Amino acid sequence: MTKPKDLLLEKSQKVISSSEFLRSYNESIPAAFPPATAAALEEFATMNGRLFSARGAWSLEKHRKRLMDWLPSYQNRHGA
Repeated sequence: MTKPKDLLLEKSQKVISSSEFLRSYNESIPAAFPPATAAALEEFATMNGRLFSARGAWSLEKHRKRLMDWLPSYQNRHGA
């Protein structure tokens, strides 16, 4: 007997575009967290290139928590 698929895990591991990641991230973060912007994602990707297997290859599992931790410092630097 095969194990049932974990659809939530599959969704979070799926490689998606930055625009898909941005939409999904902003829809799912708690209200107390600042929303992300396209400019913030671009800077995050530039500063953390080692986290990406290919340019523009985002996944919720790999990048969501790291972006949440990094985003307040980005907003402090950019006056958001």
